[in-house]
Amino acid sequence: MDKINIAYASIVSVIGAAGAYIANFFGGWDSSLTTLVVFMAVDYITGLLVAIVFHKSPKTATGTLESRVGWKGLCKKGVTLLIVLVACRLDIVAGTNFLRDTAVIAFIVKETLSIIENAGLMGIPIPKAITNVVDTLKNKVDNPTDN
Repeated sequence: MDKINIAYASIVSVIGAAGAYIANFFGGWDSSLTTLVVFMAVDYITGLLVAIVFHKSPKTATGTLESRVGWKGLCKKGVTLLIVLVACRLDIVAGTNFLRDTAVIAFIVKETLSIIENAGLMGIPIPKAITNVVDTLKNKVDNPTDN
């Protein structure tokens, strides 16, 4: 039993060290990065629910789950994190602090919009205040010069 505890502690230590090493590349693990990862997970889960339970996915012809579409979604989430990584490294080179935060906030907004759209596809009533904010954000993204 003692060897199992030592092996477990060793594995957990290696995973923890790897996680800390990776988090260092992202400028540290803070609340904004945690929020982004949580929102990415919620968006993916709600997207799965839209396809599996409600059969209303706009990403497939039948509205149901397709593994190819799910894989593409995961790849997009991975590239999102890579863009945050690039922004963080650019901050280091430029001696600034805002590129990473800007990228993270922009992706949090994108994930929020997608979560709200998924909830709407499920038939969950969205409060008017939230839909107004979503419409405003969409308009700013679609027409950045119309401020």
